Amino acid sequence: MTSFPDVRLRRVRELEPVRSLTRETRLSPSNFIYPLFVTHGQGIRQPIEPMPGCFHLSLDMLAEEVAEVVELGLPGVLLFGLPAEKDPVGSGAYDPEGIIQEAIRVIKQAAPDLLVIGDVCLCEYTDHGHCGVIVNDGAGKGRIDNDQTLELVARTALAQVQAGADMVAPSAMMDGQVRAIRDILNAYDYPQTPIMGYAAKYASAFYGPFRVAADSTPQFGDRRSYQMDPANRRMALREIESDIAEGADIVMVKPALAYLDVIRDATQRFDHPMAAYNVSGEFSMVKGAGKQGWIDEKAVTLELLTAIRRAGADIIISYHAKEAARWLRDEG
Repeated sequence: MTSFPDVRLRRVRELEPVRSLTRETRLSPSNFIYPLFVTHGQGIRQPIEPMPGCFHLSLDMLAEEVAEVVELGLPGVLLFGLPAEKDPVGSGAYDPEGIIQEAIRVIKQAAPDLLVIGDVCLCEYTDHGHCGVIVNDGAGKGRIDNDQTLELVARTALAQVQAGADMVAPSAMMDGQVRAIRDILNAYDYPQTPIMGYAAKYASAFYGPFRVAADSTPQFGDRRSYQMDPANRRMALREIESDIAEGADIVMVKPALAYLDVIRDATQRFDHPMAAYNVSGEFSMVKGAGKQGWIDEKAVTLELLTAIRRAGADIIISYHAKEAARWLRDEG
């Protein structure tokens, strides 16, 4: 005999208007931030092989790209730059005429109301591929100097804001990076500029396609000394708490799908807006399986993005953003 609660649940499941009214988690284009890879040159829209549908874009191609982003109802973009030259200290990151600073100016002219976020890190600009300044540790090995890096990270954030960035997102995972950025922005009279801290950024195997896209693979060693151990959950909460104490306005967990538990824990503990980065490896696996016909790419993509929202993310940074926005719009 079917119980009354079971009957009621079945009626809710089977009637589409009721399902819509009772849906607990809603996914919208307004939840997404779309990452862009910007490079020098003219007329460049070069496909990124391990990330189908993503491109390296020259500055003259940005206006068309952001017009599409705006038309789809996406609120913002996150910028990554490929400099013409690299050096040991990543000077292209904080050069006032650097590729990201130029891109910010172009985008703000083409789409003034679009939120433009600058990724603040040195890895794309250093010739060694690490996120900070390398010094000799006395034993013939190089190590990241946290304090020297803080100065350059802060200068990078300032250069982006002076070029017109609406928000900066420090991703180097240097201790004190949010405080260093907040201090320099305050000193130069930008106290209202928000900081989105990559607060819990794991040393993940899911970054491989991005490192191809950004040409940022470390030339030696790895980033485990300054990114988080994937086995640690409580440490992530301490890192997030530290970023909040230093002045972060939004905090982030990266990657998203392998760390839904961390997103959930953080949103339950902290009353700060939560971002989650649906990273390149997560994106490329769906694309690869979809191309082979092994999965329904659209259904799987929307299910995964909904899972990130259900875990508690307010903001989802995703390479799926444009196609997901189209699908959601088509479905009404």
